[in-house]
Amino acid sequence: MTSLARRQVASIQRTVARWESLTDRTGPGDQYQVLLAHVYAHSPSGNLALGSGSDFGALLDALRHFGTPPQRVRQLRELITYSATRDGREFPPPASPTAPAGLAGAPRGRAPLDHELLDRLAEAVAAINVQIGSTPFIRLRLLLAPIAATCRRLLTVEHPGQCDKLMLLATNGYVLMARLAFETRDDETATSWYIEATDVARHLADRGHVATVQTSHAMVTLHATNDLDAAGAIAHAATVAAHRGAGYATRARAHAVHAEICARAGQTNEAAAALDRAWRSVDQTAVDAPRGGFSADRLRGFEGLCALYAGDAQRANDRLGRSLATLKHSRDAVQRGIVSTDLALARLRLGDPAACVELIHEAVDITATTGGRVSAQRIRHVRRALRPWRAESFLADLDDHIHETLLGR
Repeated sequence: MTSLARRQVASIQRTVARWESLTDRTGPGDQYQVLLAHVYAHSPSGNLALGSGSDFGALLDALRHFGTPPQRVRQLRELITYSATRDGREFPPPASPTAPAGLAGAPRGRAPLDHELLDRLAEAVAAINVQIGSTPFIRLRLLLAPIAATCRRLLTVEHPGQCDKLMLLATNGYVLMARLAFETRDDETATSWYIEATDVARHLADRGHVATVQTSHAMVTLHATNDLDAAGAIAHAATVAAHRGAGYATRARAHAVHAEICARAGQTNEAAAALDRAWRSVDQTAVDAPRGGFSADRLRGFEGLCALYAGDAQRANDRLGRSLATLKHSRDAVQRGIVSTDLALARLRLGDPAACVELIHEAVDITATTGGRVSAQRIRHVRRALRPWRAESFLADLDDHIHETLLGR
């Protein structure tokens, strides 16, 4: 067994010990609950066993004992039941109470589009999207799955006339499904949804929608695989598509993402050129501000990260600090966790480990609430960078916080 594997086993043992402790009431968090549910749902022979007296039933009883809400227990049962029969890409659980009515009656064969249904579906997707940062990703994935399945079914129907509204709905829904699959560590499914979203978006007149899909795909590829070449190729394609679309905000974000990937690859000049293009685009975002959502405040975060990779910690500290100060809304929580860790690393490189640790404490709390996968990766990266201070009490306090808040969940 390698040293890394031994550390991972030791970490898992500590986590399980906290769950089993008679004095520490720390229970498994949402992500661990899903993993445990998949394990306990199968007998030693590999058969699915969910009934009374099964290991899965005992797990649900234990989660109830830990205070898991009944709705969450029901969602776990639905997740496991439907994932057992999924087609290899996504499970289609029944519509939730918040999903629009009419999903089960979506047409088959040839039929005119029900625009009222499409409007309700689009509103539901938007409502799910705004819950990122305040609701566990696995729950959002359960809510979105029946809507995405309905979009798939509607796209198989021959519709007379234009169906741009349906294709835009499907594109947005599929991208969100991909994001949620990534956050719940289902990278293969995430890739499938991105491919599907790109195929649908190519039927839309505004190529900016393709760029939106590819920009998200590039970031997920980067953080899921750390394959800079693959992520860079997708990001470059996004910048090309963005300039064939109407949205300046879309262009700005595509160039910002491309800049980050170039910076990570050590391509300093290319990163600077991409940032320059991003700034020129973001200066025009007032034209489509309601549509965009990407602003100078967000771009400063990318600029700060690029400066960090270029070795300019002071510039990184300035840009990241200004970006972090603007991330105040609940929808910004995931991004706040990410920027906090980047700023912490900048503070460390400026020679202030105590300030670095203070920011990581904040990032740990944010990540525990949001379940953000990228911020968790960044926390591990900064913690490794803090190894020279292993004898300091503030680092021991941080380790306790990480284990109790993140690893114990």
